[in-house]
Amino acid sequence: MEYKNTADFARQQDQQDPLRKFRDQFHLPAKLHQDVIYFCGNSLGLQPKNLRAQVEKELQKWQDLAVEGHFLGDHPWMDYHKALKQPMTDIFGAKPNELTVMNSLTVNLHLLMATFYRPTATRYKIVMEAGAFPSDQYAMESQAKIHGFAYDDAVVEVSPRKGEHTLRTEDIVQTIENLGESVALVMFSGVNYYTGQVFDMDTITKAGHKVGAYVGFDLAHAAGNVALHLHDWNIDFAVWCTYKYLNSSPGGISGVFIHEKNATDTSLPRLAGWWGHNEDERFLMKKGFEAMPNVDGWQLSNAQVLLQAAHLASLQLFAQAGMPQLTAKSKKLTGYLEFVIREVCQNSHYPIEIITPTEARGCQLSLLVPQEGKKLFDYLHTHGVVGDWREPNSIRIAPVPLYNSFEDVYRFGQILKNGIQQG
Repeated sequence: MEYKNTADFARQQDQQDPLRKFRDQFHLPAKLHQDVIYFCGNSLGLQPKNLRAQVEKELQKWQDLAVEGHFLGDHPWMDYHKALKQPMTDIFGAKPNELTVMNSLTVNLHLLMATFYRPTATRYKIVMEAGAFPSDQYAMESQAKIHGFAYDDAVVEVSPRKGEHTLRTEDIVQTIENLGESVALVMFSGVNYYTGQVFDMDTITKAGHKVGAYVGFDLAHAAGNVALHLHDWNIDFAVWCTYKYLNSSPGGISGVFIHEKNATDTSLPRLAGWWGHNEDERFLMKKGFEAMPNVDGWQLSNAQVLLQAAHLASLQLFAQAGMPQLTAKSKKLTGYLEFVIREVCQNSHYPIEIITPTEARGCQLSLLVPQEGKKLFDYLHTHGVVGDWREPNSIRIAPVPLYNSFEDVYRFGQILKNGIQQG
């Protein structure tokens, strides 16, 4: 596509956008700024307008039916999580029996590591990216220590080459191959939170399996952002939050994927709970855990209904839009953002470096701003741009295809140009 940094071009693209109607399905935070440009869906997605009614429906059921709400109504609370399975299949490229929602992201990561990180004296290493989100780093550290290993020995972090910001897939594969049968777990992000790099999950999974390791991913920045094919990639497990690109409330419910080859194996060790027990016999209250033969066998407690209702509201919009259409718009929209930033910086002789790789990204661009970057970020924020700042010198900007427009991108470029000129 031949981009133009003009208001007419941006408006023309918006008029031709088949997803333009979805912008009106979200609440823009106008109280922050009258003409807000919200480019922060990588931290917290906007509130869908249908969410309030979905949650209030369950509040009304609680008011009217109390405990009987577990068994009555459109979505009885006993099985509420099942209503979310089918809408998630296209987003994650997975089967319904491989998907569920429960708990929060890091809780789920620890739960699944209880199953998939079973180190021995000789096979105990975890391979992960350097600079992963702190929760993942802390989880790996604590899991290693629980099993009696030192972090520096057990956890192998793959770093970018000198002078580079992102990882090369061949370096990840080479690290796994060099460690060989000492690798118990390969645990990466789907998208690195800082750089916005999308990892080659298919290739990484193949490399991990080749040396006999389990492979898992934290999809916090990938879920609802990039095309995923978790089942076909043969990934063992994955976890994610739903409050970023999935727009499902602050601190919302977390999602879990376990490949059916593992999910159907009820002999796999796990931290068990009542809701993971055979649902046909759950209320017999017997001793002896009998796991359900699918991903639900890892559930602990009954559904967090209000959080799941919020998630269902957002999933309904994803189902209407379709992931192929969303990712297609994302490529155009993020490509336009890159074009506008580069043109503004070239004309202004301002050294912003886009460190997110063009060939491996979702809708986030990470900008390194070496000259008074925080001052520029504050200028953008004061003039209505909601992005986020990451120390020491990075601005993260994410135009989300469900609710951002080409005109948002054009206006961002004008504000960026003014901020640079005012120094």
